[in-house]
Amino acid sequence: MKVESERQTIKNPPEWFTGDVWLDLVASPQDPGQRMSVGVVRFAPCARTAWHSHPGGQTLLVTEGVALVQARGGEVIEVHPGQTVYTPPGEEHWHGAAPDRFMTHIAMYETPDGESSADWGAHVTDEEYGRGPTVTSR
Repeated sequence: MKVESERQTIKNPPEWFTGDVWLDLVASPQDPGQRMSVGVVRFAPCARTAWHSHPGGQTLLVTEGVALVQARGGEVIEVHPGQTVYTPPGEEHWHGAAPDRFMTHIAMYETPDGESSADWGAHVTDEEYGRGPTVTSR
């Protein structure tokens, strides 16, 4: 067993995010065969990811605020604290904060050996984001 040193908060890069988004890495692979990464991600109002997919899928647990999530071609879904969102491997999607609320989620994903943790696409446009939620998951 070991206690990890405290890690610095990282501001996520503008190539993959719109608005202010910060990451606190919680866990990453440390031994052979491990693939799981976990991070606490904080989004300012209106902040969001670009379109992306994960080769091993992704699970998000919303812990604070209101999240908006959308799979390519699907509805924009409003997600609240305590709710979990799963995107299967390769599903293109985006997630971010509602226009008037900060949002925090715990992001969990596995990265298959030899692959990138995410395949990043174009930014979500203001028009795509501005459509707002069409489904409330409560």
